Amino acid sequence: MSFTAPIQLPGLTLDPLWYKRSVFYEVMVRSFVDANGDGSGDIAGLIGKLDYLQWLGVDALWLPPFYQSPLRDGGYDVSDFTQILPDFGTVDEFRELVTKAHERNMRVVMDFPLNHTSDQHEWFQQSRSDPDGPYGDYYVWSDTDEKYENIRIIFVDTEESNWTFDPVRRQFFFHRFFSHQPDLNFENVAVQEEIFNIVRFWLDMGVDGLRLDAIPYLFESEDGNGEGEPPTHEFIKRLRAMVDEEYPGRILIAEANQWPREVAAFFGTDEEPECHMAFDFPVMPRIFYSLRAQRADELVQILSEQTDVPKSAAWGVFLRNHDELTLEMVSEEYRQAMYGWYAYDPRMRSNIGIRRRLAPLLDNSRDEIELAHALLFSLPGSPFLYYGDEIGMGDNIWLNDRDSSRTPMQWTPDRNAGFSTADPGKLYLPVVQSLVYNYSLINVESQLAQSRSLLHWIRNVIHVRKRHPVFGLGDLKVLHTNHGSVLAFVRSYEGSGEQFGDSPEQVMCVFNFAHNPAAFEIDATGYEGAALYDLFGGGQFPTIGEDGKVTLTLGSQSFYWLHIGQPTFQAN
Repeated sequence: MSFTAPIQLPGLTLDPLWYKRSVFYEVMVRSFVDANGDGSGDIAGLIGKLDYLQWLGVDALWLPPFYQSPLRDGGYDVSDFTQILPDFGTVDEFRELVTKAHERNMRVVMDFPLNHTSDQHEWFQQSRSDPDGPYGDYYVWSDTDEKYENIRIIFVDTEESNWTFDPVRRQFFFHRFFSHQPDLNFENVAVQEEIFNIVRFWLDMGVDGLRLDAIPYLFESEDGNGEGEPPTHEFIKRLRAMVDEEYPGRILIAEANQWPREVAAFFGTDEEPECHMAFDFPVMPRIFYSLRAQRADELVQILSEQTDVPKSAAWGVFLRNHDELTLEMVSEEYRQAMYGWYAYDPRMRSNIGIRRRLAPLLDNSRDEIELAHALLFSLPGSPFLYYGDEIGMGDNIWLNDRDSSRTPMQWTPDRNAGFSTADPGKLYLPVVQSLVYNYSLINVESQLAQSRSLLHWIRNVIHVRKRHPVFGLGDLKVLHTNHGSVLAFVRSYEGSGEQFGDSPEQVMCVFNFAHNPAAFEIDATGYEGAALYDLFGGGQFPTIGEDGKVTLTLGSQSFYWLHIGQPTFQAN
């Protein structure tokens, strides 16, 4: 496979708000390409596929952990934050990856699970064996497991308590996640300095940003719930100040699975900023709910909520990623409906969520996959794609835990899906061989050869989005419609000529979640007399009337992106 997209000169554009207009792509190094034939993906393999990612239209890579690790939690159990697991490559290869990505004007963002370490980390081994030594207070220890009773258990499938007894130290240690992942003690100033030094280590290597994993859980207190407590925000403010001063242009991304206003707190304020970006968890499950309920009211409600965030802040929007589709931000009734629609087999469920990839979730419906992506790419914020979703990869629910959606990338119909030259039995996870999603049917090579494939469709939408700054930088206003299955909103951007050279732009985005065609009226008051043009082909649509109303028709599970042109008559 070859890609002819031109390679730009070394170096990156100097836009300080680059992340607001970027398309991110989560690529698990272990799952992407195996360059040395050992059955596990590596950094060298990823380097060899940068041309593909540039061709697709990716602006930034998000790399889940590749640190030294026992790999009991996909690398989020780190045993050394400044070493790369030999299975993945070397520090020199990582430097080459950053350089090669920058040559293609792509950024590199990496995961930083700063809340905890592996129990194999040298800090923990020292802390448990020498309580009075320099590392004795690096973790949260207690003589009892009855502290912090207000703090919920996150991994309800595997953990009965947030405390685990250590037979060496003869005390309990605190953990928000697995019992082999002890939480760091952020009350200890030495721990805070360690975190600052790790951040500097990777940013010195040219990394463009860090995703701060599980950021709400850094500090605990007896009175609080251990989520976004005041000392946590104070620490992030200091970290942001250091990054802004020493590494301008680099970003911090908050992973906080909370309600919009709570997540927005991790942006800080214009005067005291915290993270540059944060993932928008509440919107994501409501997209899936709307697809099955055939109603738009849930999305209308949450998109209508006005959440004040700093001007420089940006949301990260997504459909799927390496974790389960979390259902923590919904009611119990809502959750049971989602389970019934999307996780009818108990093996499809994990903790409070669903461990499935996008295409199987949507029953491989091309219409639904396109509708979901069209909504994703038009929402405020920067879209995050998950590797393989651009070709409609399947999953394997018979694998343990979250591995069901972390199987090797499917490049070709050849052995091991072109992922590795190793013996198939040596692969770290088997390639998908199910009837519908078999790698011989679903792969990059075959979709490159089909002009109407999902891969080409996704690429086209990405490139259309790139031509319109309104999607990354504009405001959103929800419009009223007379059809319960239709969502309509306008994205507006006034432009900022000196910085971006962009002119004002308004785009009306309309989505039909019904399984049947729909004719409906949109109340577009304020846009009286404006002409509407299809953003993809340029075709003209009905003009908005003098009363601010416009009637449209959409096919089942379809969408429009319509440019709002100048009024064709003077409104009264």
